[in-house]
Amino acid sequence: MTSDELLALLRRVVRRVGHDLWRLITATVASCLRWRVTGLAAEAAFFAVLSVPPLVFALTGAIGFFVREFTAVQMREIRSDVIDLASQAMTESTVNAVIAPTFDIVTKGGRLDVISIGFVLALWSGSRALNVFVDTITIMHGLGGERGIIRTRVLSFGLYILGLLTGMVTIPLVIAGPSLVRRWIPDRLDFLESLYWPTVLLLCVCFLTTLYHVSVPSRSAWRYHLPGAFFTIVCWIGGSWLLRTVLTATAGESTSVYGPLSAPITVLIWLYIVSIAVLIGAAVNASVDVVWPHLTNRSVRD
Repeated sequence: MTSDELLALLRRVVRRVGHDLWRLITATVASCLRWRVTGLAAEAAFFAVLSVPPLVFALTGAIGFFVREFTAVQMREIRSDVIDLASQAMTESTVNAVIAPTFDIVTKGGRLDVISIGFVLALWSGSRALNVFVDTITIMHGLGGERGIIRTRVLSFGLYILGLLTGMVTIPLVIAGPSLVRRWIPDRLDFLESLYWPTVLLLCVCFLTTLYHVSVPSRSAWRYHLPGAFFTIVCWIGGSWLLRTVLTATAGESTSVYGPLSAPITVLIWLYIVSIAVLIGAAVNASVDVVWPHLTNRSVRD
């Protein structure tokens, strides 16, 4: 093959790749507009926020069953940390009148009634948020109505529980940060620090890919849903960084009396960013299914 032929082949490949990428972008944008992902993301974020208070109540009711494992000194340190954390989002009077007495009450003994009611409400509202994702992902792949309401709801419950289990590992890691983890691990295991962020990202990618995979009634291979998962992770990181930058610049030194309101509003905005990233990632997977059907075995499934 001559250099001219090789150059011509390279141009055709670049032209074809550019054409396919443009089709992917336009198909993704069209899918997002057609299925109004902005409104659905707001709905999912609302129900996600709604699931937090009952989940906190349930976990609070369970604290009393584990208090006996801690010494009095450890409990005083935990109480101090909880009050310091609450003081960052609430006024001093609220912390002294509500948070501190509540902590003292719940640490005296477990409450099965609070645990039961809290988890039931958390499962309902949390699975409702996952139901938005499952329904939208199914419709984006052109398979709306293939799965019944009951099966969809059961799947949403299962995904919510899987999300809680994944969050039990990833959320403490993200909140603690690599510097705190470094203090927990022995010196001979310092090499584990380099695996910190890869582990967090891997867990998130696996959960998102599983969400996209099981949401489609007509299954394809698990790996075919990785593009949307990676796109969602990039959006999460970029959106979280942008939100933090904006809040730091606008509210970092604020002494307004409305400061305590910023915490729930920030959580809602962040959950909206998370939700819209998940839905756009689903649109990316659906567009890949259209642009490159031979890669996802769409023709076989059809």
